[in-house]
Amino acid sequence: MTTVQKLINEMMPDDIACAKDTRDLLIDCCVEFIHLLASEANEICEKETKKTIAAEHVITALKALGFDAYLPEVEVVLQDHKTQQKVKDKDKKSGRLENSGRSEEELLSEQLRLLAEAKERFRTQQQ
Repeated sequence: MTTVQKLINEMMPDDIACAKDTRDLLIDCCVEFIHLLASEANEICEKETKKTIAAEHVITALKALGFDAYLPEVEVVLQDHKTQQKVKDKDKKSGRLENSGRSEEELLSEQLRLLAEAKERFRTQQQ
């Protein structure tokens, strides 16, 4: 609710005031919209026998509810989110190796040693 109030304050022109009852009505409308969208997305998710509502379910729900006008903006936000997530994941992976304090040669040597040990265990289990 605080986020919705913040959005209302940011979107209102400086020369227009918003009465408390009007603000409450806007918040109630936003909450109802979110419930409607979440309910529809959940139904779509269940039809696909999925257990987690994905972004694609929300997009399909927007279409089903007739909110096609929102789709271009939502798809841009989704694409931005996916791009940011890829960068974060890539940074995490590269950061692990960089923060290990070992050189690339040491890491490769360790990897080869572990592979050799795994192969030996496999051979002994096969006999």
